Amino acid sequence: MNPIITLKVGKEANVAFRHPWIFSGALENAPEDSAHGDVVRVADKRGVVLGTGTYSARSSIAGRVFACGEATSDRAWSAARIKEADARRKAMGYGPGTDTTGYRVVFGETDHLPGLVVDRFDDTVVFQISTTGMDRFRLDVIAAIEEALDPKNIVERSDLAVREEELLEEVVAVHKGSADDLVEFKEHGVKFLADVKGGQKTGFFLDQKDTRSALGRFAEGKKVLSLFSYSGAAGVAMMKGGALSVHNMDSSEEALELCEKHAKLHKIKAANFTTESTDIFQWLGEQKDGDHDMVVMDPPALIKAMKDAESGRKAYHFLNRAAMRLVKDGGIFATSSCSHFLTEDDLAYTLRRASVQAGITLDMLAVTRQSADHPQSVYFPESNYLKTFIFRVKRARTA
Repeated sequence: MNPIITLKVGKEANVAFRHPWIFSGALENAPEDSAHGDVVRVADKRGVVLGTGTYSARSSIAGRVFACGEATSDRAWSAARIKEADARRKAMGYGPGTDTTGYRVVFGETDHLPGLVVDRFDDTVVFQISTTGMDRFRLDVIAAIEEALDPKNIVERSDLAVREEELLEEVVAVHKGSADDLVEFKEHGVKFLADVKGGQKTGFFLDQKDTRSALGRFAEGKKVLSLFSYSGAAGVAMMKGGALSVHNMDSSEEALELCEKHAKLHKIKAANFTTESTDIFQWLGEQKDGDHDMVVMDPPALIKAMKDAESGRKAYHFLNRAAMRLVKDGGIFATSSCSHFLTEDDLAYTLRRASVQAGITLDMLAVTRQSADHPQSVYFPESNYLKTFIFRVKRARTA
């Protein structure tokens, strides 16, 4: 039998209402018979088992619940969960044989597999493990991916900074097939390339599907400036939507090389799909008001923990105020945040302040969020993290 961790009186509600996280302060005491990473049963003071999950002695999130009540976790259970998650994506219209063969199969807690991410790029599957609890199931995970998804290649990208807190080493490994080349896949019928072995995250930002589609709709006839462009996927979508040109700016030379490869893949003229390697913060600090048709900005997460909240909000304010000033009157400004700790309301507040200070009015055209393969959960509000606002810019008239 798995050991039991007991919740304090009054701390049962989160688990009872299916929130997967148990913070250390909710435990009656540190369980003496549970080691870091153990599978545990979560019980109230009466001894009633409310859920089954994994225990962490290192994180403020002491428990991650993966099932209500008592449950057995083994290879067959893992395969069943991954098959269930994949069936959910197929119901969304993603999967082999569709026009979207690049998608997230497993999104951690929202698929009842906390600590695990699984992405599919056509015949290549990439997974990441972030917790000790899930790391103990690595061999089961690999076998479950093989059984449930039957890919040609299986790659592990467990090279996450959070693993250090969990006392885990970073792991990059090929468990089946190979990963020496870029992997081609489709998104809404558009071909893209993923660097599954060396790129950021699992090799591509799959969560921005809906944003790329929206940007394409607003890009016709525009000359676009794309800040934090990464591999140029948004730029490709905008060129497909009729943009005249896209200038991709990023600090990563490797990312900009992918931009150029995407341009060649789609036979986009180099003169219309340019790149520039620079520190975006420094570059924006040197700019004055611009005259761009369309400016798109998708920075990395600037608030990765609550301790970063104040400095991160200041950074978002600086970036947005500087970037929107580069848009001409009547032009388009699109801005994203993938920081969970900066809510949609927080971003709106930042934009209100920044626009007033810049003498600009922002008229909303569209709001997009993470695509459906990164599902939001009513039981787990923390799953909501990505938001993008698209505006038409109106500049103050001068006499």
